[in-house]
Amino acid sequence: MTIQFNHTIVACVDKQVSAEFWADILGVEVGKPYGPFIPITVGNGVTFDFSNMPPGFEDKPQPQHYAFLVSEEEFDAAYEKIKRYGMTYWADPRQQGVNEINHNDGGRGIYFLDPVGHYMELITVPYGGWPQQVS
Repeated sequence: MTIQFNHTIVACVDKQVSAEFWADILGVEVGKPYGPFIPITVGNGVTFDFSNMPPGFEDKPQPQHYAFLVSEEEFDAAYEKIKRYGMTYWADPRQQGVNEINHNDGGRGIYFLDPVGHYMELITVPYGGWPQQVS
């Protein structure tokens, strides 16, 4: 068996709000809740399980970084939603290039924050570019 990434838990203040935000931006469906989780599943089968912070912890979780490789069409759709929300976005992870798109590796990319403050990234070309085809 080849090792595959299957799922991760995304800590939230309000799991419903966060799951709906991610699903809207990414163009996927919010899954059926199970236990303390509300899942969304992306195209390669990876599940993001949204869960509220347990009692006794800080009000907000430690921000994490989540990067998504998307098609040009998916980028366009997400980008329009980000603008519709009136969100600030950046061309790089240091939050420079305010409301600009980067064109790294010949693609497009942006960084923005989700409702909790997790760092989100959308890219249309993987870092280093697409692998070269060997003939």
